[in-house]
Amino acid sequence: MKWSWKLGRFAGIDVYIHATFWLLIGWIALSHILQGDPLTQTLAGIAFIFALFACVVLHEFGHALTARRYGIQTRDITLLPIGGVARLERMPDQPIQELWVALAGPAVNVVIAALLFAFLALTNTFGSLERLGVATGSFVERLLVVNVMLVLFNMLPAFPMDGGRVVRALLAMRMEYTRATQIAASLGQAMAFVFGFIGLFTNPFLLFIAFFVWIGAAQEASMVQMKTALGGIPVHRTMLTDFRTLSPRDSLARAVELILAGSQHDFPVTDDHRIVGILTRDRLLTALAQYPHDTPVADVMQREFTTVDYGEMLDLALMKLETCACQTLAVTRYGELVGLVTKDNVGEFLMIQSALEKARVRGQRPLVSSA
Repeated sequence: MKWSWKLGRFAGIDVYIHATFWLLIGWIALSHILQGDPLTQTLAGIAFIFALFACVVLHEFGHALTARRYGIQTRDITLLPIGGVARLERMPDQPIQELWVALAGPAVNVVIAALLFAFLALTNTFGSLERLGVATGSFVERLLVVNVMLVLFNMLPAFPMDGGRVVRALLAMRMEYTRATQIAASLGQAMAFVFGFIGLFTNPFLLFIAFFVWIGAAQEASMVQMKTALGGIPVHRTMLTDFRTLSPRDSLARAVELILAGSQHDFPVTDDHRIVGILTRDRLLTALAQYPHDTPVADVMQREFTTVDYGEMLDLALMKLETCACQTLAVTRYGELVGLVTKDNVGEFLMIQSALEKARVRGQRPLVSSA
């Protein structure tokens, strides 16, 4: 995610903090200063926010480590002002797996709250329940309250929040996955509308949450529909076969000629019909600013790349495109380059399939066969 700084790597997962998170810290500090609070109280308020987000990170690790049990890796965890985001490489294949992954995060907060409660009980430092709240009470008491609130809030059935994913998983046990996603997404957007309406009259922060829930629900529902539509379609049905390649010995000037001559952005670098690298448009532009134009492509090409086999299914290829965060996949057959798959041509294939389906419904004879 752009504008993020790496905090470290824990349990094999990179943890980042987004630049906007510091706006929250600044807002907390400014609030204390404007109220005339002493420096110690201001620092205590900032420390509480860091403690809160430490609990959020542990919450996200609950999701990530449970997903790892099912063979699903986590790309990274990013801290935002509205919470944390763990980016899984893919969603679990089975509804029961998604159920456990979704419940794992809130379960971590339950454990934290229980430990804090036990500490307060053993040390006999529990204050009056009437004075206990998010902003009142001791540091530990407030952290206990916040963890309980995190559990309750995350379990609201607002897809794609944890509670919404629980709803989707339970529905998917009884109906088709796409239909379950559509119902969960509709419920999530209804909850987002409620958040937004309440936020207009109470807390503007709810408006931001409503926005992210609404957009997140729509995007995930659209992605599931796309993967369902692509299921069972082999890669060779949609791959680009009219493309240009570069040799490791070609110059950057040659790459510029090719990129200006057509609409292709990324170029496979081949040697004896076998792919040895990828020269992306972004890497080419960076190289042009740093090296002479006669520099060989081999010196700047990307040597780590992702390929997909000619006979693989298109939904798996799309998953690889999402995982590698790249724009182009090289299609190989018996080790030789035979085509390219990009997000653009997958989208075009879906539009063509949709048009053909409409023609079939109207009883028209399509100009292009869908077989």
